[in-house]
Amino acid sequence: MTPSQPRVSTGPSQGRPTRRALLLAALGAAAVAATGCSSGDDGSSGGAKRLRIGYFAFPSGDLLVKNQKLLEKALPDHKISWIKFDSGASVNQAFIGGSLDIAALGSSPFARGIAGSSPIPYKVAFVLDVAGENEALVARKASGITDVAGLKGKTVATPFASTSHYSLLAALEQAGLKASDVKLIDLQPQPILAAWQRGDIDAAYVWLPTLDELRETGVQLISSKEIGAGGKPTLDLAVVSDELIAKDPEAIETWRKVEADGLRRLASDPEGSAQAIAKELGISLADAKAQLSQGVFLTPEQVASADWLGTEGSPGKLATYLTDTGAFLADQKQIDSAPTEETVRKALYLKGLPDGLK
Repeated sequence: MTPSQPRVSTGPSQGRPTRRALLLAALGAAAVAATGCSSGDDGSSGGAKRLRIGYFAFPSGDLLVKNQKLLEKALPDHKISWIKFDSGASVNQAFIGGSLDIAALGSSPFARGIAGSSPIPYKVAFVLDVAGENEALVARKASGITDVAGLKGKTVATPFASTSHYSLLAALEQAGLKASDVKLIDLQPQPILAAWQRGDIDAAYVWLPTLDELRETGVQLISSKEIGAGGKPTLDLAVVSDELIAKDPEAIETWRKVEADGLRRLASDPEGSAQAIAKELGISLADAKAQLSQGVFLTPEQVASADWLGTEGSPGKLATYLTDTGAFLADQKQIDSAPTEETVRKALYLKGLPDGLK
């Protein structure tokens, strides 16, 4: 989630990216680009193991793990490649192309990914964060819009198939509007900022750091924290491929422990964490602190609790949240059919929890 250009080029955004035909159409480009970013061979030469990790340049424990090279230190026998993405739609495409082993992914694109007769072969293994004030709907002050209902007939941009897209649809419904009541435009964060500055759009639902730039000349209408409190929470998850689960489950166990360490560092060393995030994003320390303060980061114990991911043999409420997300997307005609709760439960990788986070 970043306004900068991703190192993985997956082509233009698709309005309905979860339709299998559209995803497969982008498959070739996504697979080639992601592989090209893995810096070298497939990691198998010389007996080395490979981990290709998709991430968002978004304030989180995951970004802290990357900056501090915690995973590299924990898995010295693995060749680890970090690949930056702009949105969940392109992450889904890369997984279909077999170009990723682990990746950050929003709850909405994940629900899309496991929907239909050909679900993407991956599973949720961790919760990176819960969307708070770090994702929001903002209108240009010059537009005169002061509430969500005022968007009727206006032009609104968001990255399609993202958690922001999902939250935008939820916000419109809450305000008594249909998606057809506004002109929705599919734009990634950087093009959103450019369109905003040109005056081409009236409002946008997007995440940090682009969100903070829009706030400078805009008015916030609603945030994902508010929408979540109303029963439609969104999250940044971490998913692992079925192939990795089968071939290298020990690496997943180590990666989980490292991610748990990242969450603990955010809580125990906020100053050092902010410095690492500032360095990774190329922003000031003050901006890094402000951005981190807008997120909702769980403790490792909460991640594996009944309120969220759950434990081996006992899925938590995350299964219900994802099932509800899929049902909402189906009602909004964003996907053809919603994944069942049984499908969602099978798409949670809970082996080793909760002890695996200690």
